[in-house]
Amino acid sequence: MLAYQHAYHAGNFADVHKHLTLFAVTRHLLRKKSPITYVDTHAGRGSYPLDAEETRKLEEYRQGVAPLWEGREALRKSDALLGEWLDALVLAQREARPEGEPRLAVYPGSPWWLTHVLRPQDRLSLYELHPKEHDHLSGQALPSNAWRIHGDGLEGLKKRLPVATPRLCVLIDPSYERKDEYAEVAATLSEIGRKARHAVVMIWYPLLPAGRHHVLLDEVKRAGLRKLWRSEFILQDPGTASHGMYGSGMLVMNPPWGLDEILNQTMSLNRARLAPQGRHESGWWVGE
Repeated sequence: MLAYQHAYHAGNFADVHKHLTLFAVTRHLLRKKSPITYVDTHAGRGSYPLDAEETRKLEEYRQGVAPLWEGREALRKSDALLGEWLDALVLAQREARPEGEPRLAVYPGSPWWLTHVLRPQDRLSLYELHPKEHDHLSGQALPSNAWRIHGDGLEGLKKRLPVATPRLCVLIDPSYERKDEYAEVAATLSEIGRKARHAVVMIWYPLLPAGRHHVLLDEVKRAGLRKLWRSEFILQDPGTASHGMYGSGMLVMNPPWGLDEILNQTMSLNRARLAPQGRHESGWWVGE
């Protein structure tokens, strides 16, 4: 079942949470010169025009990236991470539409964020199983050390372990269309922990009233994994949410030192812009 297309939700609050975490992690990894293998298991289209037919149906970006874009001048001065992220977002607009002053016209997906930190010594594999999404991704320009793969990202990643480079950074961002995906992601993380225990792995998960994300969280804890840090951006109390996401979660294995402090500050600013009634919660899910 491959019905999900992220274009309907591009630039929403969960994208902001996910890509700020990705940006913070990669920014830290770039402090060392040793090569990195990046793997994006559910790459999507790579870039999302905000005037696309799918995106215009829900316009979720208006409660996500748009308020941050509108307040970018003040936000740049108040938070270093958010300021750098917004500068990169400006670059994405200039690349998409070089003419005139940059305006918020596209939202860059994870392939864009990853290709823009890619150095000559690094490698990037972008997996996408959905045929239509992969077709869109195929139209995106990539550097020579990045590859698109039409296939199952979780299976592809497991077959590649261990990787040839000293470091591995993985983003796992499924649609969770199938309930089984929560357990499959947990099993994949367990495999990474066994074959590449120093890998930095970021897993996004939705916070839904059904609470299925607990399957993922409980299974990785039972697997005996260590150094798992969790960040949850909660828009509203789960008891008041009848359907749809009430929040966004990120689980990070082997988080860079200081990630918690950096993201706590940044997400507090985002909460003020996106959901004054919401909250950001973070901490170790499993410690060292």
